Amino acid sequence: MSAHAAAELLKQQIPLLDYLVSQEWHPARRIARGRLMGLCPLHADRRPSLLVDPGKSLFYCYGCGRGGDVIRFVELFHGVRFGEALAVLRRWSGVGSLLSDVVRFYQLQLQRHPEAVAYLAQRGMHQPELVERMRIGYAPGRCLRAHLMRMGYSLGDLQQAGVVTREGLDTMAHRLIFPLEANLYGRSLGQASPHRFLPGGKGGLYDWQSVRNCHELLLVEGLFDWASLWQAGFRNVTCSLGTCLNATQLHQLCDGATRAVYLVFDSDANGSGQRAAHQIAQRLCARQVQAFPVQLPDGHDPNSFFVHGGGDAHQFQTLLERARS
Repeated sequence: MSAHAAAELLKQQIPLLDYLVSQEWHPARRIARGRLMGLCPLHADRRPSLLVDPGKSLFYCYGCGRGGDVIRFVELFHGVRFGEALAVLRRWSGVGSLLSDVVRFYQLQLQRHPEAVAYLAQRGMHQPELVERMRIGYAPGRCLRAHLMRMGYSLGDLQQAGVVTREGLDTMAHRLIFPLEANLYGRSLGQASPHRFLPGGKGGLYDWQSVRNCHELLLVEGLFDWASLWQAGFRNVTCSLGTCLNATQLHQLCDGATRAVYLVFDSDANGSGQRAAHQIAQRLCARQVQAFPVQLPDGHDPNSFFVHGGGDAHQFQTLLERARS
């Protein structure tokens, strides 16, 4: 099937309105011919400017001037290219069950591989409750394909989801696996590139549904940072999986709720983490969201602050208070 034919099939299978609602979009009013108006999630919209035509499965924003079909919306909303947008929609529309089976397989592998358990311990992740909550697994390589095909999945299914390569090899081999809302994040244990996602982008903020109603949020770069703060008792923490916010994440933080966001980014020697924190703080403040960059001791990220720097919850709370003063 050509890429064009695959795209047309997806558009027939996935109504634009269904996808918008799944991304927490709510129409403000109904207008003529069954069309809907609501706030545009593609920019900081203050009055409903997004027109949605459910019958034609098309949208147009009178504020930012962008419009199109469900594929174009995914490209703009998640900041991905055409091929990645197709992967996002495929996963959203039904490959989720495959990813669930992948996650369960990786979870079973974790305790069977001492090198993976040792790496978690090295990064200070010692609470079984935390490992279970984050559903952490391990991809040993070479065995995922056979396992899933015994369950009835075809090689094409696995390649379409991105969990195996064109050659049939495990995409995440030799990585710790962290399930995300509609993707997987793999952290390498060896010399390979440390960070890997399946096609489709990183998605929204980590564990957003658990913290979206908090009046104060802690935003960190990485999942090991998230884990360290969670173990220290800070349950109002979320993670951007990098120093850049995508459109989904920015929309989540600027959803109209009253909140303060503490940006707990790395204090790198080159200053890149703190520069990113201040840039994000400016973007949030421009959208009437209180934002406070937190200055960690030089050379530390939240994970190393607790694991190697001797920091504790009381000292970290002091840093938060200092950021706001």
